[in-house]
Amino acid sequence: MESKLCSVTKKTVYNDPGSVRFLCPECGQHEIVRSKEARVNAMRYTCPNCNFIGPN
Repeated sequence: MESKLCSVTKKTVYNDPGSVRFLCPECGQHEIVRSKEARVNAMRYTCPNCNFIGPN
């Protein structure tokens, strides 16, 4: 995984085995990056393109 910023914590995510990248489930236009920390703590993210809020 290349270096990206977590959509929630804004920390650099690089080679983090628990991190994920995916397109927004609502609009499919914006890439969401979630660090392991954000996933484990179920921290909410907001898509800047359509304002979808997850996880639901």
